[in-house]
Amino acid sequence: MTIRVVIVDDQALVRAGFRMVLDSQPDLEVVGEAIDGADALRVLARTEADVVVMDIRMPTMDGVEATRRLCAERPAGPPRVLVLTTFDTEADAFAALRAGASGFLLKNVPPEELLTAIRVVAQGDSVVAPSITRRLLDRFAGQLGAAPSADPRLDQLTEREREVLLLVAQGLSNAEIAAEVHVAEATVKTHVGRILAKLHLRDRVQVVVLAYESGLVTPGG
Repeated sequence: MTIRVVIVDDQALVRAGFRMVLDSQPDLEVVGEAIDGADALRVLARTEADVVVMDIRMPTMDGVEATRRLCAERPAGPPRVLVLTTFDTEADAFAALRAGASGFLLKNVPPEELLTAIRVVAQGDSVVAPSITRRLLDRFAGQLGAAPSADPRLDQLTEREREVLLLVAQGLSNAEIAAEVHVAEATVKTHVGRILAKLHLRDRVQVVVLAYESGLVTPGG
């Protein structure tokens, strides 16, 4: 199966470099490029893609707003967004995750790490460990939004699903959750899948964000 990728960056040399790396892989195909967030939305309106490699800092419309609009238009399906950032833009990276991105990378990662991240995101997983997302939440919670409030979607969860959600939000892997609640790892995977479906979330990163926004998890807690 070929993974279709759209590259969004305002620098032509960056886009060319990414295209060269991606086109060297038999399972990846660059199907479009965009120079900013607004251009990305236009490209994606007419182009079928599985993953969007999205820069954050761009003119006209930045990557955070483009991610928010794209994920609002297509809450359950592709494409998934992988945002790129630099060392001094962690707040922007978290804002993009909160907007619906499936993960983020630093722009200076080795090519093989970028390729792996695209493949992981295309499979429906996140490329940021939930524990890292949790640290971002703790660091920027006071800067990036309103106070936590109850989310009525949580009422759909069974007691066990709620327990698993809390453990996911704490950064535990499926294997660690299985050991914690004394069930098989496959059972945990089933619970996580049901949680994502019931709450209309894309991946585990979004579970962490929801847990913070609904008050189930508190900064530093």
